[in-house]
Amino acid sequence: MTQNKQRNWVPVILIGITISYLGLILYIPAINVFYQAFKSGIGAFVSNLTHYEFLHAAWLTLVIALITVPINTVFGLCAAWGIARHNFPGRALVLSIIDLPFSISPVVAGLMIVLLYGRQGWFGSWLESNNITVIFALPGMIIATAFVTMPFVVREVIPVLEETGKDEEEAAKTLGANEWQIFWRVTLPNIRWGLLYGVILTNARSMGEFGAVSVVSGNIGGLTQSLPLYVEDAYKQYQTESAYSAALLLALLAVVTLILKGILERKTHINDVD
Repeated sequence: MTQNKQRNWVPVILIGITISYLGLILYIPAINVFYQAFKSGIGAFVSNLTHYEFLHAAWLTLVIALITVPINTVFGLCAAWGIARHNFPGRALVLSIIDLPFSISPVVAGLMIVLLYGRQGWFGSWLESNNITVIFALPGMIIATAFVTMPFVVREVIPVLEETGKDEEEAAKTLGANEWQIFWRVTLPNIRWGLLYGVILTNARSMGEFGAVSVVSGNIGGLTQSLPLYVEDAYKQYQTESAYSAALLLALLAVVTLILKGILERKTHINDVD
């Protein structure tokens, strides 16, 4: 009887520790951001979101996401299909290279881009002679964001392709379908939820990326300042309400991402059951 009571307390203690830990590192900071953003009222919050620097940062963040997400979606589909459907020498090496952004610090990634495309970089002289600016400009920010978000679509689609196998694709091929028809009518419907999951994660990371973008952008307000960089800069300039307002917007984007993630996971589970 005593042992049963002790065992009943174990889950309660573990849950209490988990909630306390999440409260300290997640819940309380999130509530504080919400409170600080609306501390002076809704009018002040809306006013902070109409500043030119904020609007430009939000627009630049959106532009970067609109460019990098489709690029990495196409790359992810091609890479996932090639890796999942073919066994070739160096397959493990290719997977390791794709996973590099997970293991390399974003700051180091930004420095690598500077060493390649900066004035003193490998391609710097050629870019300068052709009046092409990469570092401290939008192209560098796009390259940095594309690098850090590269693995998400690949890593979400590969397991789905391996699970579905090639039977349906081979059956469609024997019925006379060409490669393009097989992709659109067989492959894509089978991987759609994994693909959407990867796209959502890619979009969330691209909008929230800080480290690599801060290195290659120069963090110039109104020019090369994305939304995460704007939050840091506004806070350093003691514009705390503006910083918290922008941070709240990023937090809301994260919440939307989590909701969509949950919906996709539920749909994927339902399809697996069916």
